Amino acid sequence: MLLEILLGIILLWDGYFFLKYLLSLFNPYKTRGHLPIISVLIPAYNEERTIVETIKSVLSQDYPNFEVIVIDDGSEDGTFEKANLVSHPNLRVFKKEHEGKARALNFGLSKARGEIIVTTDADTVLAPNALRGLIERIYSKEIVGVGGQVRVLGSSFLDRAQDVEHLRIAMFRRAKELEDLSVAPGPISAFRKDALEKIGGFVDSEVEDYATTKEIKKLGKVVYAPKAKAYTKMPKTLKVLWKQRKRWFIGDLKHLGGGFEKELGFLLLGDFIAFLDIVIPVVLILTKNWSLFTLFMGFEILTSLIPTVVEGGAVVNAVIFPFFLWYWAIFYLSLHVYGYFSELCHKI
Repeated sequence: MLLEILLGIILLWDGYFFLKYLLSLFNPYKTRGHLPIISVLIPAYNEERTIVETIKSVLSQDYPNFEVIVIDDGSEDGTFEKANLVSHPNLRVFKKEHEGKARALNFGLSKARGEIIVTTDADTVLAPNALRGLIERIYSKEIVGVGGQVRVLGSSFLDRAQDVEHLRIAMFRRAKELEDLSVAPGPISAFRKDALEKIGGFVDSEVEDYATTKEIKKLGKVVYAPKAKAYTKMPKTLKVLWKQRKRWFIGDLKHLGGGFEKELGFLLLGDFIAFLDIVIPVVLILTKNWSLFTLFMGFEILTSLIPTVVEGGAVVNAVIFPFFLWYWAIFYLSLHVYGYFSELCHKI
């Protein structure tokens, strides 16, 4: 009986967000047709291999009024030289001393002429309609920020796992955060310039996107733009992935605040579900409870397949989603336990 109850908790948790996602597909979200001037900021540090592709993807946008500002944050390679190989009247390239991403963004902000500031990373390719997708979601004066959908470039197991992860995040954001986004992601975000200036610019933090989102939400709403997509490169090894996510998670912990649903309580509840995602399938196999195991596998495949088709992912990834789910549950539960103890030790 206990096994059935615990499995039921998983299905209710995943089913709740899946149902809200399905409902969101039939309820048009708010948009507005307007074309403000945009300044796209691209901070870059040692990105000579990708910077040209990133710049070209931004310059190829289906949008009439924008400029592109590349900020070389004291790179030690040929990033600055490679960026200057691209010739375009809408492009400006600057070089400054190395001070970190947030300060590079703020340098770009000081040079920007646009009413709207868009950020992307130097290893990211924007979909051709990404700027339009962001701007149409600034449908009223209360909207001070917009975040788009991040997808992952590459075909290795780790690349596929991370793309599946971001598709799951896309489902969650459309289901739960369409009108109240918790973080406008660095690879594709837009903010009102005057709102950024009121908060003193991008927050200088190891998680500048999350910290800036939290600060700017004091002035208005930050919303999600499902049609604005950015394809970015992610860690290629488990060691680098762990290092990246550890930095993100510990950085996020420092900015957690009140409110059960979006802060520590919600985080701990998610960790409990991750623990169940790890344990329940193993127990079902060991007890040879194939009926419940089939139910679990089928349900997880279904809740992944529909968002994958809608958002343009690889169907094969959805079919083997339960295995990715198990992988991420182990990874994040381990990471979070490490993060909790690390922060606790620092406070003792």
